[in-house]
Amino acid sequence: MTGTTHPELAAAQACLRLLHTARAALSGPVTAQTATLLAVPIADADEALRRAGLAGNEAALLNRIYDLSPPAPVPTPRPEGSLR
Repeated sequence: MTGTTHPELAAAQACLRLLHTARAALSGPVTAQTATLLAVPIADADEALRRAGLAGNEAALLNRIYDLSPPAPVPTPRPEGSLR
């Protein structure tokens, strides 16, 4: 991670939890309970974003989320003449 502070990391993690919860909640029929299921993760993400100074700054937030991802693997070069 490059320059990500603890509050920024916590905000990125809270947003990822919200994303996963939203995907799960919205994967089936949407009911009145769906909003209830999302209320806590939304509040947690809002608070974490506020503490990190990222509320309303989507570009900085996305950079912190990308920092959480493992680096892409480096492809191994294939010898010349190989089929795969």
